[in-house]
Amino acid sequence: MKTRLPLALLLTALLAPALSGCFPALVAGTAAGVISLHDRRTTGTQTDDETTEWKAAGRIPKEFKDKSRVSFVSYNRRVLITGEVPSEEASQAIERQTRSIEGVREIYNELTIGTPATLSMRSGDAFLESKVKARLVDSRQISANHIKVVAERGQVYLLGVVNEKEAKVAITVARTTAGVRKVINVMEILSDADINRLNEQALLATKKPAPATPAPSENR
Repeated sequence: MKTRLPLALLLTALLAPALSGCFPALVAGTAAGVISLHDRRTTGTQTDDETTEWKAAGRIPKEFKDKSRVSFVSYNRRVLITGEVPSEEASQAIERQTRSIEGVREIYNELTIGTPATLSMRSGDAFLESKVKARLVDSRQISANHIKVVAERGQVYLLGVVNEKEAKVAITVARTTAGVRKVINVMEILSDADINRLNEQALLATKKPAPATPAPSENR
């Protein structure tokens, strides 16, 4: 018998690691209540996304580093850049450096010109991310494992590989979450056929290979 975790419990589980900058891989059930544990990105793409993030962070020009707070989120080789920089020159320089990373397909430069956000503001954004993520889980209409939530100064960015219906659900959940000022959709929307194909590929990738048949032996 399937049980449904209350929203408060999910918030508690999600919030603690969120404040330290690390989100757990909690996932939601589909409309039919089946838990989805797979990622629609291949293992190689997931690795590339992680590599892109640390490469981008290491390429921030030295003259802007101390006066900036920049975050990079790569999802399916599409990179979202958020945070605060001292000038438009800094914003463009950081974008150029990120764009030069091999494998990057698209850049979403959402940097703002100004002083870095305070710890209180960053904590508030982390809490907001947790609330949106928990509500995605609680909606039971979409796997939260397919949506990446990023909050910056009360604005929520949604990344992921989804179909049109899933995108609408994610946007509605985010828009109706208390504290969200604006929702920016940067999800990659594919056809139902393409999503089904990715789901099947991901499911096959998670299956353990069949044990090898032992070689025959005989006594001499």
